[in-house]
Amino acid sequence: MNKEMEVVDHLEELRKRIIITAVTFIVLFIIGLVYVEPTYKFLTKDLTYKLVVLSPGDILWVYFSISAVFAAVFTIPVATWQTWLFVKPGLHPSEQKGIGFYIPALFFLFVFGLVIGYYFVFPNILRFLTIMGQGMLEQNYTVDKYFSFLFNLVVPFAAFFDMPVVIMFLTKIGIVKPSYLQKVRKYAYFILVIVACCISPPDFISHISVSIPLILLYELSILTSKSVYRKKEVNE
Repeated sequence: MNKEMEVVDHLEELRKRIIITAVTFIVLFIIGLVYVEPTYKFLTKDLTYKLVVLSPGDILWVYFSISAVFAAVFTIPVATWQTWLFVKPGLHPSEQKGIGFYIPALFFLFVFGLVIGYYFVFPNILRFLTIMGQGMLEQNYTVDKYFSFLFNLVVPFAAFFDMPVVIMFLTKIGIVKPSYLQKVRKYAYFILVIVACCISPPDFISHISVSIPLILLYELSILTSKSVYRKKEVNE
């Protein structure tokens, strides 16, 4: 009976955390809708041509996609905090120390990844593909294709910037060890290259441009895991 009550309590707590996160996302989504126009102008300010739409539905798609990405980015701190509040009761006091570092770190690293992806990876890949088509194709981009290309490349790329912090947290609570990360390194590389190929355009330069940063992030994750693991052994 007590176990059943504990399960019910855990499910109720999980439900509460999910609702708070969902409400935050919805509120931010509405705010994003209000500021779609300036956001759109910012994201297309470097284009020398105007994007076109093929149907009225494309306009609605732009509003919803930009607002959704805006909401997702700024929901990260809330979602991380709610996750922490959910798992905190099951952790030892030693595992809870210094946890306040991870929440802002996840947000700032994700934003940093967005900046790198938007200002470096995306324009270089787009420039390369544009040069490939010059003199052969008339390049007119529709708004949905352009933003799909932008978001599908930049957002997953930015998410991987949180890898070192996530690995640090998993190492701190004893789920991951640096020795294991080193053991599966070649498999991790293979998976990261596949991910890079999936989120980048189908050309060798794009694959390399995305694969190398992801592999470097994995190596950084190993280093941060070693640091946390050593401190954990000393404290124990």
